[in-house]
Amino acid sequence: MDQAAEIAAIGDMARAAFEAKHLARETTISAARRTIQACAASIRATHRGEFDVAQALADEAAAHLAAADNATVSVPEVRATGPLADAKKEYAEARLTLAFVRGDALLGPQALGVEVAPYLNGMAEAASELRRQILDCLRRSQLDRAEALMATMDDVYSVLVTIDYPDGVTGGLRRTTDALRAVMERTRGDLTTTVVAARLQSAIEHDQSTRR
Repeated sequence: MDQAAEIAAIGDMARAAFEAKHLARETTISAARRTIQACAASIRATHRGEFDVAQALADEAAAHLAAADNATVSVPEVRATGPLADAKKEYAEARLTLAFVRGDALLGPQALGVEVAPYLNGMAEAASELRRQILDCLRRSQLDRAEALMATMDDVYSVLVTIDYPDGVTGGLRRTTDALRAVMERTRGDLTTTVVAARLQSAIEHDQSTRR
């Protein structure tokens, strides 16, 4: 084979490789978008207390991720970057938000089919989602429940803050953990204010009852 033919063969090989990667990427983008949509709906359902709906939507997201994984078997570099990594983070967030709120056992990264970095980022965001639950509890005067959820936020932060590796390794976990800390500080302030007010009201009512 002369060099012209060899060069042409290399061109054919390159086009085939890029076409495979392009098709995998297109499949991944579509699957990631559908995953993120299903996960957002799952989290909303969790906040409404519609746990069966949340579970079904998370299962739907898992199916989209499985399709993306199947499409990227021959191009694994597409799996760990871009929209698929974001979708896996959202999937972990949806699963963990449901588990935190419903009190389920937590599934780890391997069980969810998610790499450690997007899993931990999803865990941080799931903990941040508990702020909404806590505020709902405060409005319903469910202080014990609010304090239990606050403890879960603390537990998550206490672990994540110890993971000190470059952002290129953790997928920007430090920033996500810092965002969680800010949410925790606001939430702790709201919880403390409500608890103090409740204790003061209780003390006033007790004092009034003893005077009668």
